[in-house]
Amino acid sequence: MDEIGLGKRLQAARKKVGLTQQSLCQKANISYSTLAKIERGAIKSPSIFTIQHLAQALGISLDNLMGLAPAPAVLPADGKSISKNGVRFVYFDVNGCLVYFFHRAFSKLAEETGVSPDLAESTFWLYNDDICRGAITMDEFNRKFAEKLGVPSFDWESYYLDAVEPIEGMAELVAWAARHYRIGLLTNIAPGMVLALRARGMLPDVDYDVIIDSSEVGALKPEKRIYEIAQERAGVAANEILFIDDTRPNIMAADKLGWHVLWCDNFHPDETIAHIRESLEPANPEA
Repeated sequence: MDEIGLGKRLQAARKKVGLTQQSLCQKANISYSTLAKIERGAIKSPSIFTIQHLAQALGISLDNLMGLAPAPAVLPADGKSISKNGVRFVYFDVNGCLVYFFHRAFSKLAEETGVSPDLAESTFWLYNDDICRGAITMDEFNRKFAEKLGVPSFDWESYYLDAVEPIEGMAELVAWAARHYRIGLLTNIAPGMVLALRARGMLPDVDYDVIIDSSEVGALKPEKRIYEIAQERAGVAANEILFIDDTRPNIMAADKLGWHVLWCDNFHPDETIAHIRESLEPANPEA
């Protein structure tokens, strides 16, 4: 028996399904020291019954674990897939990725208030970080915006929701991804907007495993903190996350942390969708 090869296959299979050594010991009903020694290749000719228990606990055949047959892709413990490049969790941005950005709102605002579109947009960006970080409320944002433009009142939520529209094909893609992987939203957005978008049917109608709303966590992309929060809540390793965003600095920040990343080109959504599907091709061909 190749004890070293067995140990490597055992360790790889265990990590692929997301089990710790302690968890696998409990499932296979073996001691921690026995498992640790097998993974190190320190036990010469371990009991075939022990290897059988381990294979069953991992959901693979004895031949696979012994290296006598090609090992099939092992599903994570939650029953979802693992992509060929090791992705188990997918984060999607919202603005510019799932919905077209809201630039039309500035034109409408200018038309209705008589201010220039440039002033409307520059005023928005002046306060955008504060509202998306949750440092100010929507009421405070609207008051500051109205004062800056010299208008009596202002309701950004209405302008925003009237301006955005879903990006073609993304709802089908997200639904497909949700069937195979755990998924989430990772977005810089104003308070309440995610709920409002979902209520209007603007976002794909799936059960998101995690939603990282910048206004709730108090951090913005591309700050390191928001990615740390997102990874912690996803509950997977950095190299098991795929992040899809339309902003280069946001992509680069995630890439530096070891995430898989894809830039969303919302001017060519078909190409973006094809790239995402290719990147998420399941390791299990039946997934």
